[in-house]
Formats: sequence, C-alpha cells, structure tokens
Amino acid sequence: MYQNVLVPLDGSELAECALPEVIKLGRGGVIGEVILLRVIEIEVYTVPQGYAKGVDLVALREAHRTEAGKYLEGIQSRLRSEGINATIAMLEGRPAETIVEFTRNRPVDLIVIGTHGYTGMKRLMFGSVALRVLHDANVPVLLIRSVSCRTKA
Repeated sequence: MYQNVLVPLDGSELAECALPEVIKLGRGGVIGEVILLRVIEIEVYTVPQGYAKGVDLVALREAHRTEAGKYLEGIQSRLRSEGINATIAMLEGRPAETIVEFTRNRPVDLIVIGTHGYTGMKRLMFGSVALRVLHDANVPVLLIRSVSCRTKA
C-alpha cells in the first residue's frame, strides 16, 4: 500500500490525466492519502528590463496562490467525492526541482504524474518536468501518458 501519494498538477487538462489512475488506485485500496501539489513558478526575469518597476510581485504571487488554491480545492473535492482522502499543498519554485525536494522533506511513497508526451525536438525545446522528476526522485514514479487520456475522451 502507498500511504502518501503525491500528485503534482500544473492546472492543465493533460496533467489531470493522472487523476483517473489515482481514483482507480484509491478505489482499489492501494493508497491512503493523496497530496495534490501545485508548484507556482513566477519568472520575474521574463519581465523586460525597465518594466519590472511597475510589477507588484506580492500581488502577483498572491493572485497565483489564490488561483492555485481554488483549482486544487476543486480537484480535492472531486477526489473526496470518490472516497479518497486528499490534501493540498502549494509551493513556489521550479516545478521539477520543487517536486523532488517535496518528496525528500515529507513522507511520500509514490508520485503519480501526467506527462505531456513530447518526443524529439519538442522535448528538447520544452523540457519535461515528468522526466526530470522520474530521473531525480527518491521514490517510485508512475508516469501517465496524456495520449491515453486524450484518446479515451
């Protein structure tokens, strides 16, 4: 049994492709608790120089946290309606590194993460949070291909 299962979500439908698998595991009694994690990445360096003076970073962070909180609460409610105990967590940072760090600082037995399924040049250009987590995590990682989710819809 996996007592604590981490499910990182970025707010995309593709990332949510991991949820049906989590629900199956929950119904099967394989998991104890699901931790829904949203990593908030605020890239200040993308604001053109000279324009950063007008950006209220505190307000920007708070807006991102509010949006992420509402999103996670909706997913949490969905899982609870399926009889799955779910908690939420929000952290700020770079997604892959923050997810891996989370597993090192808290009891996590399994990570279930959706992958966008990029291959070749797209993967080189966009990178892959899921693959970096798979490579660096100190716990088992279950990758859910978004292609399988899209073909079922």
